[in-house]
Amino acid sequence: MAFGGANERNDLPRLARIDPRLFDLLFSGCKVERHAAGQILFVQEDPSDRIYGVMSGTVEISMYSPGGRKLVANIELSHSLVGEIGALDARPRTATATCLTVCDLASLGRKQLFDRIEKNPPLARAMIELLCARLRWVSGELGDQAFFGIEARLAKRLVFLAGVMADGSGWIPISQSELGEFLGATRESVNKTLNDWRNRSIIAIKRGGLRIRNAGALRHIAEPQDDD
Repeated sequence: MAFGGANERNDLPRLARIDPRLFDLLFSGCKVERHAAGQILFVQEDPSDRIYGVMSGTVEISMYSPGGRKLVANIELSHSLVGEIGALDARPRTATATCLTVCDLASLGRKQLFDRIEKNPPLARAMIELLCARLRWVSGELGDQAFFGIEARLAKRLVFLAGVMADGSGWIPISQSELGEFLGATRESVNKTLNDWRNRSIIAIKRGGLRIRNAGALRHIAEPQDDD
């Protein structure tokens, strides 16, 4: 089972998905419901009873500290699964899921999920591989936090976001505060780095968005650098 495109770089973030045919099988016959932008699907520590399939739209997965500080863990697009961990182990939600855009979602209760997995064994393998992909993502994020500075982490995130969120003109609709939430960094540190890249013609910035102008330079910044 493949996750993401075959030509994606292994050192940059990518979306974790199950095979589209298995996604369709998992949610076959389920009612598709429309959710408004800004609607919260579930909150961190909520009881878990459903898994969601994103038919269209963008869902943000975020975590909050006891003091209310927000960290955006990931975004999920079409044919992504949301809430699979809680649906599988019936324990509280590990994060908050919010619709960033209008979203069409299908869902299954926990019992329905296991019934379909038992009747269709390939779904079990797909779910295992999905969870492994999620774990690799988290491990990579922890490694980045420990070993790389703000520039490398921000460059890596922008390359990822450009691949999944950019419009037809290449603009990524995201604020500098939101980028800070993705990285667990302050808006000030993100602003300083982005302004430096703008001055070097690596990116262009406008209110509420930015665009990559020199993808090669940004990818070079995102790559681990050997210390000689």
